[in-house]
Amino acid sequence: MMIAGAASVTEQVCRSCGGSHIDTFLKLGTTPLADRLPVSVDDDQEEPAFPLNVAFCCDCSLVQITETVNPRILFADAYPYYSSFSQALLRHSRDNARDLIERRNLDANSFVVELASNDGYLLKNYVEAGIPVLGIDPAEGPAAAADKIGVPTRLAFFSRELAEKLRQQKMRADVIHANNVLAHVADTNGFVAGIARLLKDDGVAVIEAPYVEPMIDHCEFDTIYHEHLCYFSVTALDKLFRRHGLYLNEVKHLSIHGGSLRLYVEMREHVGASVTNQIAHERARGIDAIDYYLDFSATVDKLKVELSTLLHRLKASGASIAAYGAAAKGATLINTVGIGRDLVDFVVDRNTHKQGKHMPGQKIPIRSTEALLEAQPDYVLVLAWNFLDEIMEQQAEYRARGGKFIVPVPNPRIV
Repeated sequence: MMIAGAASVTEQVCRSCGGSHIDTFLKLGTTPLADRLPVSVDDDQEEPAFPLNVAFCCDCSLVQITETVNPRILFADAYPYYSSFSQALLRHSRDNARDLIERRNLDANSFVVELASNDGYLLKNYVEAGIPVLGIDPAEGPAAAADKIGVPTRLAFFSRELAEKLRQQKMRADVIHANNVLAHVADTNGFVAGIARLLKDDGVAVIEAPYVEPMIDHCEFDTIYHEHLCYFSVTALDKLFRRHGLYLNEVKHLSIHGGSLRLYVEMREHVGASVTNQIAHERARGIDAIDYYLDFSATVDKLKVELSTLLHRLKASGASIAAYGAAAKGATLINTVGIGRDLVDFVVDRNTHKQGKHMPGQKIPIRSTEALLEAQPDYVLVLAWNFLDEIMEQQAEYRARGGKFIVPVPNPRIV
């Protein structure tokens, strides 16, 4: 895949196996970039927008979008996502690090690398334990934030070439973390090949990625956006890793982000029952075949109509509506459903880097979470529904005053 200076390219073959048998099963139209937040609602500059279509590879079972936007447009230009603003994600990451320190007997002689390390949210747990680390991330703002808290970070996209340079500098890793990044990389095979070169012979790559099964079963179509190029099954992942001399030896299911997988990948093959059972489960459910995905488009259309109808009915009754979470999934939801400023007055988010800006496409203003108590809207549409429990706990006072939440997926409901 060659993108060079182009804004985007439409893929004709599978991102993983290179096969040409890719069948499109969902078309979400042309949408703006989910993390490109306009500063001004009056900005005359046209927002970049690209087709958002999802396809299934009949050769290796990988679900993927067919348009690749230049990564430098997506991630290196004022990228607004900072992991540390979510307390749930911080707890999740701390537990992950502590578990690995214990399981792998990591100490001051070990070396841990994180790919797409963001603002140091995970690696800081190793730093506190006296374990040497290196973060690799292409986004200048989050990388600078990581450096500031003592997490050394290299400002770069991870690739096989960078892995070779680090290997030559004798910087091979005992543990490589890659959380919610494998699905984001344009060169899927180059990224995995880089992991194989950087990992010690007895090391482990611990990778977290969204799982395709709950996305389809729970109609989580809003997790589809241009940054997310792939939606993985264990079947597709096993084939991808083996292509590069790596072995998926263990898999754990996680509830975070609407349903994710934690993958333990090593240079040596000792595949456990968690992997073989999951592949058998996917075969039994048909997740490795196109038929499983064919009804998804109709399910998505039904949800979009139900949500739009609910919001219009509430608005017509005189209710005021705000939204919570200027997340990428929220951008997909509002732009594909057509939720504009006529329905939602404003969006709140804890991320100070997003406040004062606007949601892509619909230009809904983004404010701090304090705005919910100041305005006390009747309803709040939860765009970041993957952190619903955290949000409801955080907004206990808003709820005590009579405020209600609208959860959009898997079926629009009021809580």
